[in-house]
Amino acid sequence: MSADSPAAPSQESLNARREKHPPASSDLTDLLTPQSDQCISVTDSEVRKAILSFPAGSAGGPDGLRPQHIRDMLLCQESGAEFLSAVTDFVNIVIAGRCPTVVAPVFFGGRLLALNKKTGGIRPIAVGFSLRRLASKCANSYGTKKLAAYFYPHQLGIGTPGGCEAAVHSARRYVEALPQDHVLVKLDFTNAFNSIHRRDMLHSVYNRLPELYAYCQSAYGQPSHLFFGPYVVSSEEGAQQGDPIGPLLFCNTMHPVLSSLQAELNLGYLDDVMLGGPVETVASDVAEIVNAGSKIGLSLNAAKCELIAHPDFVVNDTLLQSFERVEISNTTLLGAPLLPGHALDRAWDKRCEELARAVDRLGAIGSQDGLILLRSAFSAPKVLHLLRCSPSVSHPSLVKFDALLRHSIQRITNSNLTDSQWIQASLPVRDGGLGVRRVASLAIPAFIASAASTLSLQVDLLNDCGKSDNEFLQTYLSAWSAKFGDVPETLPTKQPFWDRPGVLEDKALVEATLNSSYHRASSLAASTQHSGDWLFALPIASCGLKLDDEAVRVAVGLRLGLDLCEPHQCHCGSVVDARGLHSFVCKRAPGRSARHHALNDLVARSFAAAGVPVTKEPAGLSRTDGKRPDGLTLVPWQSGKSLCWDVTVICSLAESYVNGAAREAGAAAEVAASRKEEKYADLDSRYLFEPIAVETLGVLNSSANSLLKEIGKKISLNTGESREASFLFQRISVLVQRFNAILLHDSLPTIDCAD
Repeated sequence: MSADSPAAPSQESLNARREKHPPASSDLTDLLTPQSDQCISVTDSEVRKAILSFPAGSAGGPDGLRPQHIRDMLLCQESGAEFLSAVTDFVNIVIAGRCPTVVAPVFFGGRLLALNKKTGGIRPIAVGFSLRRLASKCANSYGTKKLAAYFYPHQLGIGTPGGCEAAVHSARRYVEALPQDHVLVKLDFTNAFNSIHRRDMLHSVYNRLPELYAYCQSAYGQPSHLFFGPYVVSSEEGAQQGDPIGPLLFCNTMHPVLSSLQAELNLGYLDDVMLGGPVETVASDVAEIVNAGSKIGLSLNAAKCELIAHPDFVVNDTLLQSFERVEISNTTLLGAPLLPGHALDRAWDKRCEELARAVDRLGAIGSQDGLILLRSAFSAPKVLHLLRCSPSVSHPSLVKFDALLRHSIQRITNSNLTDSQWIQASLPVRDGGLGVRRVASLAIPAFIASAASTLSLQVDLLNDCGKSDNEFLQTYLSAWSAKFGDVPETLPTKQPFWDRPGVLEDKALVEATLNSSYHRASSLAASTQHSGDWLFALPIASCGLKLDDEAVRVAVGLRLGLDLCEPHQCHCGSVVDARGLHSFVCKRAPGRSARHHALNDLVARSFAAAGVPVTKEPAGLSRTDGKRPDGLTLVPWQSGKSLCWDVTVICSLAESYVNGAAREAGAAAEVAASRKEEKYADLDSRYLFEPIAVETLGVLNSSANSLLKEIGKKISLNTGESREASFLFQRISVLVQRFNAILLHDSLPTIDCAD
């Protein structure tokens, strides 16, 4: 979590914002006239793809319209198609440059926010109108495809998948073999995106992207308004922050300078540039950048530029002497240290500090929210770039980072994990864990996958350079091979290939410590499909997906085989052990009946959402004993027959089931389902019957799995949301885990708190 704090709108922060947005360098009234016959026209499918590409939680602009609002309207079953057609027409009008000139300064403006940096100064954040960003996404998609070959191989920030990682690995191999008389420089530009001249930017669009000139001229042919609280900042130069097409416009303007350079290593990633070669050549290129860059608005910030060379090599060029001298072992590029050394130590120390700060803050929110954020944002995903790009294997901070992760899980879930339980928790969810991966186990797979996936790019980038033999990659491949067998001749490029053997090794290590049927059954169920669906459910109370802190504690405890309570006596007189087993089977627990009705109601509502009318507990189905199933579809479900169903929840850890559950996942659910089928064997042949048996650990019987998937598909046809089946399984999983906690507390003694 960031240490930055929000900066309230004030005259001081306004002045800082205006310094970041310089006045126009020239009059734009005499720009070239767009040619209407050259404008692109986007299709419904392209607009739909652009809408769905907005990251979840994207902010809205000054009007408050968020991309999620547009997405929701797009996915509306009744009017989504009509809405998409209308939005496509609107986008094409905007791309054609037909936005009224009186509206353009506002429509192509945005909302300004500011954060106070921990190190001083202000970090600006600009958020444009969502509809403007949508149009820019469509235009950017076209422009990126057209200019990808033009930018390659010097500009890796546009149109080159894996370009960032390829640049880092290439730079490492270059510095590892750096000749004594060669140097490497990293160049930094002052306020680059906001300073590049709009006239030059638009002229470059006219020359190389004439199909987008009308749109860009409409967006950048006049100043736009950025609203900062009660203030207005005029944006008159550069590509606006947050505009999806902004990076393309910047690179298109700068690329003639970048491609004219003579250095043997010439890497650009947006406004980050690295040059390497003989010192005379590099010095000449830097001088050219200063000269040519000043003509288009770019100013070199010498104080932040870096010079990398051998320690005893003397550099005589005055400009290069003004750069910060950096040791080869401390070289970084695009946030990734290239070699082991102080820079890598500092990078990992910073990640550990950030995680420690996050742990304190996650403890202040709900356990379900905290666990989701830890898994998806603050654990391995937070450091994945460092793992993939920097040689971090065996770095001592990996152990420290993992210790912080373990502490965080224990704090969030109010649990105490043994070493074996921590290893299980760090497994992927599908393997019985919580999905909070240990970074020490990911270091080798991540680096190998990144280096292997960018090998062809590295060849192109280092074609004219001296380079190392990729020592770190070879070392890590040898280490992987020593543990898991021969390395394929053609290196796989996907990280799961390199990661999976380690996961299976950890899983086997956990299984070797399971010394009872209870723990084996718990572990086997945890790695079965759908048992961990509650871990992926967003905590939305109105959708039945919210778990309180105690429910999360119990769910984690059951999944990892933890003790759940102190031994005590149930209200029925039976002893409840530390695992809480009796509480899940006690017939006098009030929660049993409530759980049954809640699960049956969820199934009935799912049928209704699928467009299948149902009735619960139907009478008159020609049973001789008068017993009724839990529900019946009122229209045929399959082969002209209506479907009856009956739900039940079974405790697979109970003494009568645990041995079977320890041998085969779902054994208890299948036994319960078979009993239901026997119970309703004499049901009238006009009806189909489906038992829905769910274990306390979340495993379902196989036929129920198929039925629920089919219901989910039918719901998707009605809503247009392809994930409805997943959402249905999540609701069932959350419901079962919620009632596990309720049943445990039903067994606890009550104390009269009245005075």
